[in-house]
Amino acid sequence: MEELQTPVLDNHLHLDPERGRGMEAVEEFARLGGTHLLIVNQPSWKLGVESTDPEEFRPVFETTIEIVGEATDHLPGRAWPILGAHPGLISRLVEDRGCSPAEARDCMQGILDIAAEYVQEGQALGLKSGRPHYDVSEAVWGASNDVMKHAFELGGELDCAVQLHTEASKDLTEVADWAESRGLPAYKVVKHYAGGRLAGPTPSVMSNKDRIETAAKSGEPFVMETDFIDDPERPGAVLGPKTVPRRVRWLHEQGYDDAIRTAHVETPERVYGIDTESTLS
Repeated sequence: MEELQTPVLDNHLHLDPERGRGMEAVEEFARLGGTHLLIVNQPSWKLGVESTDPEEFRPVFETTIEIVGEATDHLPGRAWPILGAHPGLISRLVEDRGCSPAEARDCMQGILDIAAEYVQEGQALGLKSGRPHYDVSEAVWGASNDVMKHAFELGGELDCAVQLHTEASKDLTEVADWAESRGLPAYKVVKHYAGGRLAGPTPSVMSNKDRIETAAKSGEPFVMETDFIDDPERPGAVLGPKTVPRRVRWLHEQGYDDAIRTAHVETPERVYGIDTESTLS
């Protein structure tokens, strides 16, 4: 990517140095031209945390912060952590741990409170939350929305972005309005695994060519991601770490240099307050 002289940010991926590729994946990303990563903590159950005590989720965040530090050493730019509770946790709490939806809600809001401590201390860049992308009961859906609204309250207080896992949608203006009413600007709400167009939050566009081209043509703010899960038991489940650098090269070949700057310089600065140019070594 040297000829482009641009930062290249993957906005959402996971790393698992213990069981997955870990730093090998980071090195592959960097070798293809990648410069910056936003690393999201693994779902807590993947790290063996099956508790209903929010404090027992702290090691999930500590592990992610350590991984981010190591990843930064392998990048020409740097990595940042995004911390929170995967929305699928509510189903595990209700179905496996015997929690009521209200108890599960309280646990997940407590986990977000702990994640917010790391943001406040400058150890994390933003929060993650959301709601299930699969069918759930009305009570679980309502509790999940309450968890997400709590994340927006924290984001408003901390002036930090909130990344969302949600159902597939081209219109999440209602969710963006919930954030706005809690003091978090809609553009600081980032829809993970988004298509090329989205009303409401900022789309973090999955880096398939069709989705990326749609976003590039729109002229609207967006970022790019792979959702790389680093799970050896699910190879090829989502996109690999080479994908974003390759798509940036493809966008350049197609003449979308303005979109490259939008996705890798302007939108990251607007949403997260990060400078992907000055943090390049």
